[in-house]
Amino acid sequence: MTEIWALAALWLGLALIATLVSIWLRIATALSEIVVGTIAQLFIGAALGSSLLAGDSTWIKFLSGAGAILLTFLAGAELDPVVFRKQWKEACAIGLVSFAAPFLGCAAAARWLLGWQPEASRLAGIAMSTTSVAVVYAVMLEFGLNATAYGKVVLAACFITDLATVVALGFIFAPFTVKTLVFLGAGVIAFLVLPWLTPRFFRRYGNRPSELEAKFLMLCLFGLGALATWADSEAVLPAYLIGMVLAGTVGKDHSLVRRLRTLTFGFLTPFHFHPRGITGVPACTGGCARGLSGDAAGKDSDESGGCVSGNPRV
Repeated sequence: MTEIWALAALWLGLALIATLVSIWLRIATALSEIVVGTIAQLFIGAALGSSLLAGDSTWIKFLSGAGAILLTFLAGAELDPVVFRKQWKEACAIGLVSFAAPFLGCAAAARWLLGWQPEASRLAGIAMSTTSVAVVYAVMLEFGLNATAYGKVVLAACFITDLATVVALGFIFAPFTVKTLVFLGAGVIAFLVLPWLTPRFFRRYGNRPSELEAKFLMLCLFGLGALATWADSEAVLPAYLIGMVLAGTVGKDHSLVRRLRTLTFGFLTPFHFHPRGITGVPACTGGCARGLSGDAAGKDSDESGGCVSGNPRV
């Protein structure tokens, strides 16, 4: 356990440094956590070994995933149903265009300018067209944009972009199966039942020191998240939809939202944002270095990390 506690202290120490940097430089904490993670991996990884901050431990992966799910849920709960009904066309248009333009442009560039294989080109287009509702929400919350109509539309558009990415991945690389139908059916039932059940359940058993509301919400989020991953989808997808359907209940309970934010931003997000910077360092320095060395030697091997010119690997 000593190693776990020491590693947790190190990660939270980096989170504290990132928070101070964001205050001094007046930038979003989420962005500073990613940058601090990158710098920490460069220096601490070089001194003590890259595996120290690799984030491969199961408990770190769980905290990272839980942070992403709760951030996405809070983003959906911030969505004002009245605003969305008025501006759903704008949100859908922005989301679809923000997916289609990078997808088509990057896929075409990879295929016709770089000479990549068709499958790799399509994957590159999808990778460049996706976004992160969790990051966008964290930035907007810090600058107060989440409370504006503009911010709510942008958050909804981000979800449309993510949804289009998952659908494109399913059609191109992983055809939908019976598991997908089971997941969709369970999701529809949950989205219909939760708006009716949640307020009644909270009125009957809520407002207690045991924080029953948070336990109930995390049960729903993690349960549908498990079902989503079982169906080869993403656990964050049902989280945003649950937030949307509960916006009229959870979103208006400012005390509950603040408690969830305390848990999410105070404890979980460092384990979600830091790995974005940490894992990028070995991927870029290791994979592409091997790719360039393989290309210089005229070799096309599996160790090139997909960086060998003319023959990228998916």
